[in-house]
Amino acid sequence: MKALLFPGQGSQVVGMGSDFYKNFSIVKEIFSKADETLKFKISKIIKEGPDSELKLTQNTQPAILTVSYAIFNVLTKEFNYDLKDIKFFAGHSLGEYSALVCSNSLSFEDALYLLHERGKAMQEAVPIGQGSMLAVLGSDIKEINDLIIKSKSSEDVCEIANDNADGQVIVSGTTKTIEKLKENFKAIKKKCILLPVSAPFHCSLMKKASEVMSPKINSTKFQKPHKEIVTNVNSTPESNPETIKNLLIEQIYSKVRWRESILYMLKNDVREFIEIGPGKVLSGLVKRINKDTKSLSINSIDDIKNMIQ
Repeated sequence: MKALLFPGQGSQVVGMGSDFYKNFSIVKEIFSKADETLKFKISKIIKEGPDSELKLTQNTQPAILTVSYAIFNVLTKEFNYDLKDIKFFAGHSLGEYSALVCSNSLSFEDALYLLHERGKAMQEAVPIGQGSMLAVLGSDIKEINDLIIKSKSSEDVCEIANDNADGQVIVSGTTKTIEKLKENFKAIKKKCILLPVSAPFHCSLMKKASEVMSPKINSTKFQKPHKEIVTNVNSTPESNPETIKNLLIEQIYSKVRWRESILYMLKNDVREFIEIGPGKVLSGLVKRINKDTKSLSINSIDDIKNMIQ
Protein backbone atom coordinates (compact mmCIF):
# COMPACT_ATOMS: atom_id res chain seq x y z
CA MET A 1 0.00 0.00 0.00
CA LYS A 2 0.96 3.64 -0.48
CA ALA A 3 0.35 7.02 1.14
CA LEU A 4 0.24 10.51 -0.36
CA LEU A 5 2.02 13.26 1.59
CA PHE A 6 1.46 17.00 1.22
CA PRO A 7 4.16 19.52 2.29
CA GLY A 8 3.90 22.48 4.64
CA GLN A 9 5.55 25.86 5.11
CA GLY A 10 9.23 25.97 4.22
CA SER A 11 8.83 24.03 0.95
CA GLN A 12 7.90 27.13 -1.05
CA VAL A 13 10.11 28.51 -3.79
CA VAL A 14 9.41 31.16 -6.44
CA GLY A 15 8.51 29.37 -9.69
CA MET A 16 7.22 26.21 -8.01
CA GLY A 17 4.82 24.29 -10.23
CA SER A 18 5.96 26.17 -13.37
CA ASP A 19 6.59 22.95 -15.31
CA PHE A 20 2.94 21.98 -14.79
CA TYR A 21 1.61 25.51 -15.39
CA LYS A 22 3.31 25.75 -18.79
CA ASN A 23 2.03 22.39 -20.00
CA PHE A 24 -1.49 21.85 -18.62
CA SER A 25 -4.59 24.02 -18.96
CA ILE A 26 -6.03 22.42 -15.80
CA VAL A 27 -3.18 24.00 -13.81
CA LYS A 28 -3.80 27.42 -15.38
CA GLU A 29 -7.46 27.04 -14.36
CA ILE A 30 -6.50 26.17 -10.76
CA PHE A 31 -4.13 29.15 -10.52
CA SER A 32 -6.85 31.40 -11.95
CA LYS A 33 -9.39 30.03 -9.46
CA ALA A 34 -6.96 30.81 -6.63
CA ASP A 35 -6.64 34.43 -7.83
CA GLU A 36 -10.40 34.77 -8.12
CA THR A 37 -11.05 33.28 -4.67
CA LEU A 38 -8.40 35.26 -2.81
CA LYS A 39 -9.08 38.47 -4.79
CA PHE A 40 -5.39 39.05 -5.43
CA LYS A 41 -2.79 37.56 -7.81
CA ILE A 42 -1.42 34.67 -5.75
CA SER A 43 -0.49 33.05 -9.12
CA LYS A 44 1.89 35.93 -9.89
CA ILE A 45 3.53 35.59 -6.47
CA ILE A 46 3.92 31.82 -7.05
CA LYS A 47 5.35 32.22 -10.54
CA GLU A 48 7.38 35.44 -10.23
CA GLY A 49 7.74 36.30 -6.55
CA PRO A 50 9.34 38.30 -5.11
CA ASP A 51 10.51 35.80 -2.54
CA SER A 52 9.74 38.26 0.27
CA GLU A 53 6.04 38.24 -0.77
CA LEU A 54 5.90 34.45 -1.11
CA LYS A 55 7.42 34.06 2.37
CA LEU A 56 4.61 36.05 4.02
CA THR A 57 2.69 33.43 5.96
CA GLN A 58 -0.72 34.45 4.61
CA ASN A 59 0.66 34.00 1.06
CA THR A 60 2.83 30.94 1.65
CA GLN A 61 -0.01 28.79 2.95
CA PRO A 62 -2.51 29.20 0.07
CA ALA A 63 0.39 29.18 -2.44
CA ILE A 64 1.61 25.75 -1.34
CA LEU A 65 -1.97 24.45 -1.34
CA THR A 66 -2.47 25.74 -4.90
CA VAL A 67 0.66 24.05 -6.23
CA SER A 68 0.00 20.78 -4.37
CA TYR A 69 -3.60 20.67 -5.62
CA ALA A 70 -2.46 21.44 -9.18
CA ILE A 71 0.11 18.62 -9.16
CA PHE A 72 -2.48 16.20 -7.70
CA ASN A 73 -4.90 17.08 -10.52
CA VAL A 74 -2.26 16.57 -13.20
CA LEU A 75 -1.36 13.21 -11.68
CA THR A 76 -4.94 11.94 -11.41
CA LYS A 77 -6.65 13.61 -14.40
CA GLU A 78 -3.92 14.04 -17.02
CA PHE A 79 -1.99 10.87 -16.24
CA ASN A 80 -5.00 8.91 -14.89
CA TYR A 81 -3.06 7.76 -11.83
CA ASP A 82 -5.21 5.22 -9.97
CA LEU A 83 -5.56 5.91 -6.24
CA LYS A 84 -6.77 2.39 -5.41
CA ASP A 85 -3.42 1.49 -3.77
CA ILE A 86 -3.36 4.70 -1.71
CA LYS A 87 -4.35 3.86 1.87
CA PHE A 88 -3.79 7.21 3.61
CA PHE A 89 -3.36 10.91 2.91
CA ALA A 90 -1.32 13.05 5.31
CA GLY A 91 -0.10 16.63 5.25
CA HIS A 92 2.46 18.50 7.32
CA SER A 93 0.74 21.42 9.10
CA LEU A 94 -0.92 23.44 6.30
CA GLY A 95 -0.41 20.33 4.13
CA GLU A 96 -3.28 18.75 6.06
CA TYR A 97 -5.58 21.18 4.21
CA SER A 98 -4.10 20.00 0.87
CA ALA A 99 -4.80 16.40 1.94
CA LEU A 100 -8.40 17.30 2.80
CA VAL A 101 -8.96 19.07 -0.53
CA CYS A 102 -7.46 16.21 -2.56
CA SER A 103 -9.58 13.67 -0.65
CA ASN A 104 -12.76 15.69 -1.43
CA SER A 105 -13.40 16.58 2.21
CA LEU A 106 -12.96 20.32 1.70
CA SER A 107 -13.43 22.48 -1.40
CA PHE A 108 -10.34 24.13 -2.90
CA GLU A 109 -11.96 27.57 -2.56
CA ASP A 110 -12.82 27.07 1.12
CA ALA A 111 -9.32 25.78 1.87
CA LEU A 112 -7.74 28.81 0.15
CA TYR A 113 -9.85 31.15 2.27
CA LEU A 114 -9.12 29.26 5.50
CA LEU A 115 -5.37 29.12 4.87
CA HIS A 116 -5.13 32.81 3.99
CA GLU A 117 -7.01 33.63 7.21
CA ARG A 118 -4.96 31.06 9.16
CA GLY A 119 -1.74 32.63 7.93
CA LYS A 120 -2.86 36.11 9.01
CA ALA A 121 -4.10 34.85 12.39
CA MET A 122 -0.86 32.99 13.10
CA GLN A 123 1.22 36.00 12.08
CA GLU A 124 -0.79 38.39 14.24
CA ALA A 125 -0.98 36.14 17.32
CA VAL A 126 2.48 37.16 18.57
CA PRO A 127 4.21 40.54 17.97
CA ILE A 128 7.19 40.38 15.61
CA GLY A 129 10.39 39.56 17.49
CA GLN A 130 8.69 38.07 20.55
CA GLY A 131 8.58 34.48 19.29
CA SER A 132 11.13 32.19 17.61
CA MET A 133 11.62 28.62 16.38
CA LEU A 134 14.73 26.47 16.71
CA ALA A 135 15.62 23.34 14.72
CA VAL A 136 17.42 20.82 16.94
CA LEU A 137 19.45 18.19 15.09
CA GLY A 138 20.83 14.92 16.41
CA SER A 139 19.09 14.96 19.81
CA ASP A 140 16.33 12.72 21.11
CA ILE A 141 13.03 13.94 22.54
CA LYS A 142 13.96 13.25 26.17
CA GLU A 143 17.19 15.24 25.92
CA ILE A 144 15.31 18.12 24.28
CA ASN A 145 12.57 18.12 26.93
CA ASP A 146 15.17 18.08 29.72
CA LEU A 147 16.94 21.12 28.24
CA ILE A 148 13.62 22.92 27.72
CA ILE A 149 12.88 22.55 31.44
CA LYS A 150 16.35 23.85 32.25
CA SER A 151 16.06 26.82 29.87
CA LYS A 152 12.64 28.28 30.59
CA SER A 153 11.17 30.18 33.48
CA SER A 154 7.60 29.58 34.65
CA GLU A 155 6.07 32.45 32.66
CA ASP A 156 7.84 31.64 29.39
CA VAL A 157 6.71 29.32 26.59
CA CYS A 158 9.06 26.76 25.06
CA GLU A 159 7.55 23.65 23.51
CA ILE A 160 8.24 21.00 20.89
CA ALA A 161 6.43 22.24 17.79
CA ASN A 162 7.35 19.59 15.21
CA ASP A 163 8.52 16.05 15.92
CA ASN A 164 9.63 15.59 12.32
CA ALA A 165 11.98 12.60 12.42
CA ASP A 166 14.63 10.95 14.56
CA GLY A 167 17.21 13.67 15.11
CA GLN A 168 15.12 16.49 13.65
CA VAL A 169 12.87 18.34 16.09
CA ILE A 170 11.59 21.92 15.97
CA VAL A 171 11.09 23.88 19.20
CA SER A 172 8.86 26.96 19.40
CA GLY A 173 8.40 29.64 22.05
CA THR A 174 9.26 33.07 23.39
CA THR A 175 12.42 34.49 21.83
CA LYS A 176 14.47 34.88 25.03
CA THR A 177 13.80 31.26 26.03
CA ILE A 178 14.62 29.95 22.56
CA GLU A 179 17.90 31.92 22.67
CA LYS A 180 18.74 30.41 26.06
CA LEU A 181 17.86 26.93 24.80
CA LYS A 182 20.15 27.46 21.82
CA GLU A 183 23.04 28.37 24.14
CA ASN A 184 22.39 25.31 26.30
CA PHE A 185 22.49 23.05 23.24
CA LYS A 186 25.73 24.67 22.07
CA ALA A 187 27.21 24.07 25.52
CA ILE A 188 26.71 20.31 25.09
CA LYS A 189 27.90 20.51 21.46
CA LYS A 190 24.54 19.71 19.88
CA LYS A 191 23.65 21.32 16.56
CA CYS A 192 20.69 23.69 16.43
CA ILE A 193 19.61 26.38 13.97
CA LEU A 194 17.33 29.38 14.46
CA LEU A 195 14.66 29.25 11.75
CA PRO A 196 13.92 32.33 9.61
CA VAL A 197 10.23 32.44 10.58
CA SER A 198 8.13 35.40 11.61
CA ALA A 199 6.14 33.68 14.38
CA PRO A 200 6.42 30.74 16.84
CA PHE A 201 4.11 28.21 15.18
CA HIS A 202 2.59 25.10 16.79
CA CYS A 203 2.92 26.10 20.43
CA SER A 204 0.57 27.55 23.04
CA LEU A 205 1.46 31.10 21.90
CA MET A 206 -0.78 30.31 18.91
CA LYS A 207 -3.92 29.81 21.03
CA LYS A 208 -5.10 33.29 20.06
CA ALA A 209 -4.85 32.30 16.38
CA SER A 210 -6.90 29.16 17.03
CA GLU A 211 -9.60 31.28 18.70
CA VAL A 212 -9.72 33.52 15.62
CA MET A 213 -9.92 30.51 13.30
CA SER A 214 -12.39 28.43 15.31
CA PRO A 215 -15.63 30.09 14.04
CA LYS A 216 -14.26 30.23 10.47
CA ILE A 217 -13.40 26.52 10.42
CA ASN A 218 -16.62 25.53 12.19
CA SER A 219 -18.79 27.43 9.71
CA THR A 220 -17.08 25.76 6.72
CA LYS A 221 -18.59 22.66 5.12
CA PHE A 222 -16.49 19.51 5.41
CA GLN A 223 -17.42 16.10 3.99
CA LYS A 224 -16.16 12.65 4.84
CA PRO A 225 -12.82 12.28 2.99
CA HIS A 226 -12.47 9.60 0.30
CA LYS A 227 -9.23 8.48 1.94
CA GLU A 228 -8.46 8.45 5.65
CA ILE A 229 -6.44 11.47 6.77
CA VAL A 230 -3.65 10.77 9.27
CA THR A 231 -3.83 13.90 11.40
CA ASN A 232 -0.98 15.97 12.83
CA VAL A 233 -2.56 16.23 16.28
CA ASN A 234 -3.21 12.52 16.90
CA SER A 235 -0.96 10.80 14.32
CA THR A 236 -3.90 8.47 13.62
CA PRO A 237 -6.53 8.44 10.83
CA GLU A 238 -9.70 10.46 10.98
CA SER A 239 -12.68 10.64 8.64
CA ASN A 240 -15.43 12.26 10.74
CA PRO A 241 -15.94 15.84 9.44
CA GLU A 242 -16.74 17.36 12.84
CA THR A 243 -13.70 15.73 14.44
CA ILE A 244 -11.53 16.94 11.55
CA LYS A 245 -12.71 20.52 12.18
CA ASN A 246 -11.83 20.27 15.88
CA LEU A 247 -8.40 18.84 15.07
CA LEU A 248 -7.64 21.63 12.57
CA ILE A 249 -8.42 24.20 15.28
CA GLU A 250 -6.25 22.33 17.78
CA GLN A 251 -3.48 21.80 15.21
CA ILE A 252 -2.68 25.54 15.17
CA TYR A 253 -1.19 25.42 18.68
CA SER A 254 -0.34 21.70 18.92
CA LYS A 255 2.74 19.65 18.14
CA VAL A 256 2.96 18.24 14.60
CA ARG A 257 3.44 14.52 15.24
CA TRP A 258 5.01 13.77 11.86
CA ARG A 259 7.42 11.03 12.96
CA GLU A 260 4.58 9.23 14.77
CA SER A 261 2.28 9.68 11.75
CA ILE A 262 4.79 8.01 9.41
CA LEU A 263 5.40 5.20 11.93
CA TYR A 264 1.64 4.65 12.19
CA MET A 265 1.33 4.31 8.41
CA LEU A 266 4.33 1.97 8.26
CA LYS A 267 2.72 -0.25 10.90
CA ASN A 268 -0.45 -0.28 8.82
CA ASP A 269 0.99 -1.74 5.62
CA VAL A 270 2.21 1.41 3.84
CA ARG A 271 5.40 0.61 1.94
CA GLU A 272 5.70 3.65 -0.32
CA PHE A 273 5.23 7.37 0.27
CA ILE A 274 4.62 9.87 -2.54
CA GLU A 275 5.08 13.58 -1.78
CA ILE A 276 2.72 15.79 -3.80
CA GLY A 277 3.79 19.43 -3.86
CA PRO A 278 6.83 21.68 -3.93
CA GLY A 279 10.15 20.47 -2.52
CA LYS A 280 11.40 17.17 -1.16
CA VAL A 281 11.27 17.84 2.57
CA LEU A 282 8.75 15.14 3.48
CA SER A 283 10.28 12.39 1.34
CA GLY A 284 13.60 13.20 3.04
CA LEU A 285 12.01 12.93 6.49
CA VAL A 286 10.50 9.55 5.59
CA LYS A 287 14.00 8.28 4.77
CA ARG A 288 15.25 9.54 8.14
CA ILE A 289 12.44 7.73 9.91
CA ASN A 290 12.91 4.47 8.00
CA LYS A 291 15.76 4.27 5.50
CA ASP A 292 14.37 1.10 3.91
CA THR A 293 11.07 2.70 2.93
CA LYS A 294 10.49 3.87 -0.64
CA SER A 295 9.72 7.59 -0.83
CA LEU A 296 9.62 9.97 -3.77
CA SER A 297 8.49 13.49 -4.54
CA ILE A 298 6.53 14.83 -7.51
CA ASN A 299 7.92 18.21 -8.57
CA SER A 300 7.91 17.90 -12.36
CA ILE A 301 6.26 16.11 -15.27
CA ASP A 302 9.33 13.85 -15.50
CA ASP A 303 8.82 12.84 -11.86
CA ILE A 304 5.34 11.58 -12.75
CA LYS A 305 6.56 9.79 -15.89
CA ASN A 306 9.35 8.09 -13.93
CA MET A 307 6.90 6.96 -11.24
CA ILE A 308 4.23 5.49 -13.50
CA GLN A 309 6.43 3.90 -16.16
